Amino acid sequence: MNYLSRIVILLLVFILPFLACGSERDAPSVPTSLEPRGLKINPERELQTIDGFGASDAWRCQMVGKYWPEEKKNAIADLLFSKETDEKGNPKGIGLSIWRFYLGAGSMEQGTNSDISNEWRRGECFQSPDGTYDWNKQEGQRWFLRAARERGVEKYLTFTISPPVHMTINGKAFSPQKQRMNIKAGMMPDYANFLVDCIENLQNKEEVTFDYLSPVNEPQWDWMAGSNGKASQEGTPAINRELFELTSLLSEKLSERGLSTTIALGEAGAINYLYDKVNNEMRDNQVEEFWSPTSTLNIGSFANVENVITGHSYFSVWPIAAQIEHRQKLDARIKQYPGLKYWQTEYCILEQPGESEIPGGAGNQRDLGMKTALFVARIIHNDLVVANASSWQWWTALTRADYKDGLIYLDDGVSNGSQSPEYCKQDGFVRDSKLLWAFGNYSFFVRPGMKRIHVDGQDPVQASTDVMISAYKDAATKKLVVVAINASNSERTYKLELNGKLKNGKLVPYTTSEHSNLERGSEVNPNKIVIAPKTVVTLTGEME
Repeated sequence: MNYLSRIVILLLVFILPFLACGSERDAPSVPTSLEPRGLKINPERELQTIDGFGASDAWRCQMVGKYWPEEKKNAIADLLFSKETDEKGNPKGIGLSIWRFYLGAGSMEQGTNSDISNEWRRGECFQSPDGTYDWNKQEGQRWFLRAARERGVEKYLTFTISPPVHMTINGKAFSPQKQRMNIKAGMMPDYANFLVDCIENLQNKEEVTFDYLSPVNEPQWDWMAGSNGKASQEGTPAINRELFELTSLLSEKLSERGLSTTIALGEAGAINYLYDKVNNEMRDNQVEEFWSPTSTLNIGSFANVENVITGHSYFSVWPIAAQIEHRQKLDARIKQYPGLKYWQTEYCILEQPGESEIPGGAGNQRDLGMKTALFVARIIHNDLVVANASSWQWWTALTRADYKDGLIYLDDGVSNGSQSPEYCKQDGFVRDSKLLWAFGNYSFFVRPGMKRIHVDGQDPVQASTDVMISAYKDAATKKLVVVAINASNSERTYKLELNGKLKNGKLVPYTTSEHSNLERGSEVNPNKIVIAPKTVVTLTGEME
C-alpha cells in the first residue's frame, strides 16, 4: 500500500522511541567454532497451531485476471498456488494455503469522479446504489479465486476496506473525516448485510467456502484525500466502538444464515496499536478492548468470531532490537487471554533500513534477489517465533510497480515498473522473485494444522543476524519440517539433536538462494547439516 503520507506520524509515535535500540551491529557477537552446532528440537513441546500462509489479490489481480492471456494467468496461478513438484522434486509453486479476496467499494465504477487517481487502485462493487447485485463484477479477481480453488488452496479470507460508495458520507471510497468510519448514519446494518450477501453468493457461484471475513482494514489511519483533493486508494478509519458494532451485526447475520465464516478482527496498521495505548484516539489497545472479559467492547461471546487478533508488521521491523521488542510485548499481551491467537495479515517493505539491508534502502526499487528475500524471511521468522503468529500473510501477490510490494512482478520487458494506466494492463512479462520462493520455504511445507515445536537455545536478536531456525510437525503424518535462514556471510553446520528418531535417518533440503528457487537437494545426514550463507533452507523428514 501507499503509506508514505503516514510515515511522518509513525516516526513520532512509533519508531523514534526505538532508535536507541540499535541495529544488527548491536547484536551479541556470534561465537565461531569448527564443531557443528547442536540443533535441539523437542517435538513434544508444542507451541502454536499454524493456520496458514497467504497473500492478497488486491487490485492487480483484477486487471491481470480479466485481460491477460490464459497461459500467463495460469503460470502465475501455478507459482502462487501449486503444491506439485516437477520430475526432479522441485516445487512448481509456493502452495499458498490462504487466499485473500478483496471486496471493493465501487470506486472503479465512478472512474475519475472517484477522486482516486490511479485506476489500478480502485475497486468494483457487487452492489449497485439501488441495492441490486451484479455477481459478474470483479471478473479478474474471481478468475484467481477459481484458480486457487482448482489448485487446492485450503482457506479463503474476504476483506474490505470501505463501505460501498452509496453508503458513505461523502459518496466516495475514502474518508472526509478523521477517526470515525465513513458511513452514513443508520447504514451500518446495510453494510453488514452487503458483506454477508457477498459471502453467501460468492460461495455459491464460485464454489469456495470463505473461512474468514475481515471487515476493517487499518482503522488507525485517516484515509483522507491529500492536499490535491485526490486519494491513493479506498479506505476508512474507524474507532474501536464502531468495529464492535459492526462485528455484532455481522455475527448475528452470519449466524442467521447458517454460514460458517468467522470474523477476524483487527488488521491494525501497526502492531503497537494492538498491545499499547498509542494516541488516545479510541483506535488502539485492541487486544484488551476486544478480548478482555471486563471490556464493554468484548467480542468473545459473539457467534462466528474467530479467536484471533490481526495486525500488520509495518513500521515495527527496524532496527532489529526493536523488531524483537515489539513482538515480545505483543506476545505478552496476547498471552493474558488464553486461547487467543495472533495473525500477521499484511506486510510489504515500507521501512528505510538502508542499502546494507535492501537494494535502494527502502520500499522503492524492486528487488528480485536475495537481499530483500532475507530481510522479509527474518520478519516471518520473528513473527512466528517471537510473536507466536499462527498465520503470516503478504500484501499483494502481484505488482507492476518498481516497488517491493509483490511476490510476482509484472513489467513490459523494457522497464522495471510503472503506474501508467495501460502499463501491463493487457499483457506483460512475469518475473518470479527470491522473496516468492523464500516465502515458499514456509508456505509449501508448513501446512494448516501443523504445530510449531520448540527449538532450543536461540537468542532472537543474535539469531536475526546469524541463523534463525524454526521447526514444525504434523501429528498425523509424523512429518518434521525445519526452516533455517542464514542471514550471515558464513556457512553454518549443525548436528540435529531430536527428542525422538528420524525414519530412515535422513533429511531432504529445499534451498532458496541467489542460484536456486526452492530447489530439492540430496538427502543429508542429520549429524552434519550445512546451511550456506545468505540462504533459506527447509529440511523435511519423517519421525518414527
